[in-house]
Amino acid sequence: MDEHDCLAERFEEKRAHLRAVAYRMLGSQSEADDAVQESWLRFSRADAAEVGNLGGWLTTIVARVCLDMLRSRKARREEPLGLQVAEPVAGPASGPDPERELLLADSVGMALLIVLDALAPAERVAFVLHDMFSVPFDDVPTILGRSPAATRQLASRARRRVRGAVTVADVDLGRQREIVGAFLAASLNGDFGGLLALLDPDVVVHADAVAVSSGADGLVAGADAVARTFAGRARAARTALLGGMPGLVWTQGGVPRMAFGFATAGGLITRIDLIADPEHLRQLDIAIAAS
Repeated sequence: MDEHDCLAERFEEKRAHLRAVAYRMLGSQSEADDAVQESWLRFSRADAAEVGNLGGWLTTIVARVCLDMLRSRKARREEPLGLQVAEPVAGPASGPDPERELLLADSVGMALLIVLDALAPAERVAFVLHDMFSVPFDDVPTILGRSPAATRQLASRARRRVRGAVTVADVDLGRQREIVGAFLAASLNGDFGGLLALLDPDVVVHADAVAVSSGADGLVAGADAVARTFAGRARAARTALLGGMPGLVWTQGGVPRMAFGFATAGGLITRIDLIADPEHLRQLDIAIAAS
């Protein structure tokens, strides 16, 4: 076996782990495959003969690739809108229990994907590496180019937001179903005032990369702008359960093409996610309501 074949064999032994890391960071199986392939190219060009902890070394490579992809994705979505989102000031980091956080993350399904997608790239990488894959905090700062203290703050801030996903998943589903149904009715009827009444003043709409390529805005913020976006639209949408949560889905030929995920608080819609990535849609466990 020549050196290239030996490297390929060693990489293949770690591929499943690297793909799992990349998927949690990127939320797209196709993008995760791209990240793993790029990691292989970097690995094949490096001198890995003397690497002791190959798994840790490859995790570092794929994390850096994913961080670059997340930053590129964020720039594509937000720069055209002229928005600059400042990072909030983080409080002191609390001691995490990685096993508990992994169980928590796996339990919230769609809510986790939505929350992770809303995190800043560095927050997402810090949380996924440390809280979901137990990468030591001593190793994460070198990937992010941050100090250990700043890295702990990033992970702590991300952890609080992910825990908030459990709160989203624990809301009164009957009440949320009513809110989503009222939103669909107001949208279909072009009822601008009715939409405003259902929206939190600071509501945001996020669209994934596939939805953006189909013409959706990457980010819409504020009740007035969101109401104008949906008034008189969503005519082909139907109510559905997305991973057990009330939402909407648009189908074509009986196949889901776009899902609308909702987060609510205090009886108002605080966030809408437009999900059109086919791989992501397959992860949602969509159950369309009977007509």
